[in-house]
Amino acid sequence: MSRSTTLAAVLVETGRPLELADLAIPALKPGQVLVDIAFSGVCHTQLLETRGFRGPDRYLPHGLGHEGSGRVLETGAQVRKVKTGDVVLLSWMKGSGAEAPGTVYSWKGKPVNAGAITTFARSTVVSENRLTVLPSGFPLREAALFGCAVPTGFGMVFNALRSEAGSSLVVFGTGGVGLCAVAAARLAGCSPVVAVDRRTQRLEAARQLGATHTLRAEEASGESLRALAPGGFDYAIEASGRPDVMSQALSCVRPRGGTAVMAGNARHGEALSLDPRQFNEGKRLLGTWGGDNDPDRDFPRWFSFLSSGRLDLSPLLSDSYPLARVNEALADLETGRSVRPLLDLSLS
Repeated sequence: MSRSTTLAAVLVETGRPLELADLAIPALKPGQVLVDIAFSGVCHTQLLETRGFRGPDRYLPHGLGHEGSGRVLETGAQVRKVKTGDVVLLSWMKGSGAEAPGTVYSWKGKPVNAGAITTFARSTVVSENRLTVLPSGFPLREAALFGCAVPTGFGMVFNALRSEAGSSLVVFGTGGVGLCAVAAARLAGCSPVVAVDRRTQRLEAARQLGATHTLRAEEASGESLRALAPGGFDYAIEASGRPDVMSQALSCVRPRGGTAVMAGNARHGEALSLDPRQFNEGKRLLGTWGGDNDPDRDFPRWFSFLSSGRLDLSPLLSDSYPLARVNEALADLETGRSVRPLLDLSLS
C-alpha cells in the first residue's frame, strides 16, 4: 500500500512553533523506503534545531525527528534489507543497506527538505540504511527509543568505555541518553553508579533504572563526588550538553586511566575550557558518535536486554502526544516536565 500525502510537523523558521503540513510524497528513489510511523521519540537535538541553537539552518523548511518505529508500506528499487509489511526501527545511525539521497516533499507547491530520515510524520520516506527489522513481537512504543536514546547510552558504556564490573561511573545529565547510560552501567555491573541532574523527576527515574546514588547538580561539588569515589571515578559520561559540565566530568575521573566521554550537544558557538594538566595526569577524554554503534552488530544486543526483561524503559515513557501537540512535547522536554516525550501517531 502506498500513500500520496502525509501529515508532518515542519520547521519553517527557527524560533517559531512547528507547523502541521500535508506533504505530497514523491516517487521513491532507489534505496528509499516508505514507512508508516507508529511512534517517534522527541529529543534535545530537535530542541536545538527548533530554537535555533545549532546555528544558521540552510535547509528550511524541513522535517524533523530521527528515532522511531513503524511498518514498511513500500520499497524503492534496489532495496534488499526490508520488505513491505516489515516492522522496523528507524534510526539516524547508519547500518547496512542503500545510502539513498534526502527526500524533497512538496507543500502548497513549495519544496520541503528532509534528510535520510525524519519521523515527525504519519508516513515518511527513509534511506534503507537507517532501518532495522525488529524482532517478532517487539513492542513498538519502546522500540522508538532504540533509534537514538538507547544505543547512544548503551554504546557509551559498552562500546566507547568498555566498562567492567566493579568500575565506578558517574552520569552527568539524565535525560533520555543519560538515563539509558545509567541502565547500561547497571547491566555492566558498575558500582557505584552515580546520576547527577538539576531535576528531581529525572533523578527518580535514574534510581529506578539502577543508579546507586543521585545528586542534584548544585550538590555535585568535588567534595561530594570524591566521597562516592575517593580516588576519582573510573568513568564519567556527560549527557547535559553544557560545557561547564563537560569540564566537570573530566575533572572528577581518576588520574592514570580515568576516562570521560562526551555525548551532550552544546549550543552553537559555545566553547569548552579545560585544564591541560589533567592530561598530564593520564586522564582521557573521548568523543562519541552516537555511542560508536554499528546497528547491524549492536542493535540486536540492545534489543535482547529488553526482550529478556533485563531492561525496563517505563521510567522514560511517561508521556505520549499526538502529532498535533508536537510543540507541547518539545516544550515539556525543554522544561523537564517530560523525560523523553513520544509522539504516538495513532492518536488524533
